Amino acid sequence: MKKNRPVLVSMDIPGLELSNSTNIIQPCQNGFPVHSVKNGCNFGCISLSSENLDEKTFNNNNNNPTAAQLIRNPLAMVALVPKEAALFAAGAIAGAAAKSVTAPLDRIKLLMQTHGLRAGQEAAKKGIGFIEAFTLIGKEEGIKGYWKGNLPQVIRIIPYSAVQLFAYETYKKLFQGKDGELSVIGRLAAGACAGMTSTFVTYPLDVLRLRLAVDPGYKTMSEVALNMLKEEGVASFYNGLGPSLIGIAPYIAVNFCVFDLVKKSLPEKYQKRTEASLVTGLLSATIATLMCYPLDTVRRQMQMKGTPYMTIFDAFPGIVARDGVVGLYRGFVPNALKTLPNSSIRLTTFDTVKRLIARSEKEFQKIMDENRRQKAE
Repeated sequence: MKKNRPVLVSMDIPGLELSNSTNIIQPCQNGFPVHSVKNGCNFGCISLSSENLDEKTFNNNNNNPTAAQLIRNPLAMVALVPKEAALFAAGAIAGAAAKSVTAPLDRIKLLMQTHGLRAGQEAAKKGIGFIEAFTLIGKEEGIKGYWKGNLPQVIRIIPYSAVQLFAYETYKKLFQGKDGELSVIGRLAAGACAGMTSTFVTYPLDVLRLRLAVDPGYKTMSEVALNMLKEEGVASFYNGLGPSLIGIAPYIAVNFCVFDLVKKSLPEKYQKRTEASLVTGLLSATIATLMCYPLDTVRRQMQMKGTPYMTIFDAFPGIVARDGVVGLYRGFVPNALKTLPNSSIRLTTFDTVKRLIARSEKEFQKIMDENRRQKAE
């Protein structure tokens, strides 16, 4: 939002008579007009309100750090990058790295979740286990098979993670109270909105990634996309969007809310430690995953080609009738092994970058203050 500029206002003062002195208006170095008086004893008063004025705008630009000072204090360089851009990039990098590390577990989870639907009604009652899925991928596709579908996943997670983390910070400001504090309900609402925003923006890539990961007939993402357009239409890219939004909203809401509240409750000396962020991230992700995993299973089966489920109200009873309640938690173990460190790494990285940005701004301001003092001397 654009900051308000200072405005100079003049008004008549009752009972004050003008003299014959010469009044001259001259601009000062900072661009503000100065009223000077010659050969008289009149006085003038200028009142400047700067409560909405950006401090960097108000300060003399000549106080900015020189190239030599920035080289000696590289941390201050971070302050030159727009805060929004730094947070967006941090979310993207953290998400891509975390997804690539845990890609094999994600592939195993997807096979376990969709095995019943792919195998057919007769064989559907026998679910595929973690070891069996792991062995099957290695036997049929080799080492590369564990990372099949990871490219569209990385392509998706870069905007997904960046949008999600950036949106969460934005929504927190929107939902905070008049006193600037954010309630538990506000945190949950911010997390839910951030999760739905990022899911909606990147959902087609998520569908492509699933099809590529579970269908051995596809080799590239473009092949999957063209085939879907030809046989199923544009709407197929949004199959399962409803349960996805319903599932991601509580997951992100609980995950982010628990992370923020637990970190806030820790003693101040532990709040800035990376280990504390990692443990807090694992705790928040565990609670959120236990609560929301069944909706993820429903979403995956609705995304499959030829799925018999049109709504979540069809999918829930259908999966339970075929696989039992345990069917809603198929693939939970590899998902937990993947999601917990994944979420922890993302949140910890993002939290670390926010602290780095805050430190860089302080360092930048410290150099400016030092330059200002030297000029005053």
